[in-house]
Amino acid sequence: MAIIMERSSRPKGGLDQGELTSRAAAEAYVGGVCFKLGPPRLIGAELEWLTADRTGARPSLATIVAALGPHAPASLAPASPAQPLPGGSVVTIEPGGQIELSSAPFADPALLTARLRADAARLRDLLAVAGIGMIAAPADAERAPQRVLDLPRYAAMERHFAGIGPFGALMMCNTAATQVSIDAGADPREVRARWTALYVVGPALIAAFACSPRLHGAPAGEWASQRMRTWLRLDPARTRPPVADWADPITAYAHWALDVPLLCVRCTEESADWSPPAGATFADWLSGALDDEVGRRPTQADLDYHLTTLFPPVRASGHLEVRYLDTQPGENFDIPIHLFDALMSSPDTVSAATTVASPVAGQWLDAAHHGLRVPELRRVATDLFELASDNARTAEAATRLQEFARQCRAAGRGAYRGS
Repeated sequence: MAIIMERSSRPKGGLDQGELTSRAAAEAYVGGVCFKLGPPRLIGAELEWLTADRTGARPSLATIVAALGPHAPASLAPASPAQPLPGGSVVTIEPGGQIELSSAPFADPALLTARLRADAARLRDLLAVAGIGMIAAPADAERAPQRVLDLPRYAAMERHFAGIGPFGALMMCNTAATQVSIDAGADPREVRARWTALYVVGPALIAAFACSPRLHGAPAGEWASQRMRTWLRLDPARTRPPVADWADPITAYAHWALDVPLLCVRCTEESADWSPPAGATFADWLSGALDDEVGRRPTQADLDYHLTTLFPPVRASGHLEVRYLDTQPGENFDIPIHLFDALMSSPDTVSAATTVASPVAGQWLDAAHHGLRVPELRRVATDLFELASDNARTAEAATRLQEFARQCRAAGRGAYRGS
């Protein structure tokens, strides 16, 4: 596994944070930064779109950056102020030219969806001036994967995943997701309940929202969510933590994170690329096993960076980030927001959702492969939407969730959603 030594703006020999002194210290740090404790009240979302120019080809990176103007990410345009859009959303660009809006957190999901709609409209207008269209599709059915970002991080990812199969390039360049983020919880007990619920409901909700049956370049096979197929077929150490065995997510996530192989290491001085032993982990670096190659022990900043290279279905990023849903067609991104807001609205509802979904808790592959054609997944998905509609904040949200419950109930006899 090749690792890129990314150049840092930190001066040679000067580290912006002290070295981590032990594995215990590193795990304590991860637990603190990945699970921020406090009464759960906020919700946010990330929306992704594929992009295309007027000919249907991928727009160039330069064209996208120019169209974004002051909203372009500073990582791609160093002089950019990277201003949020008027509704508070920050714009980022994914490796294949996908465009992403990351919302500000809100206490009111209705306000969140309203701000995202306004920011999406503004983003669409900005790109349209440059002849770039936004496509609300979770998988690119027409174009071969092509990376337009030339950052070291993505070069390292591409090389690493290329050794596993075709799914890395497809995931990076040809897929898009709708992600919802919620607060972790007030204390470890509540964190455990919310974390467990988000994983237990995962298969049923993957099936419910699956709408990517076609993905250009994917190996033969009929899948309800080709996008989720790419994640399930990727590096299991990075994308599929053994959460079924986690009684304490805060401690277990930190332990797991340190044992995930390094993907990309940044350096404080000029350095060529290097290839550590296959499977070298952050814990190996911490213990001194990579002293000769790197020349220093890792810091908290290095650990922060490593955490961004982990891609579990639910990622702990201070809050809990649900990453397993296909981008929804049209303007339907509000449905996952209202769904998770309702299912996580109280400890009793969290418990009820966990109980409802427990019979299909481990059926990740079946959900991505067959979607709602699996009767038990269809039943559980319908029950979850009905539970959410009973706990929705507004009548409008309840109506949207009830409508989706009816769609789930009627599914399974015909084509997949999105086909």
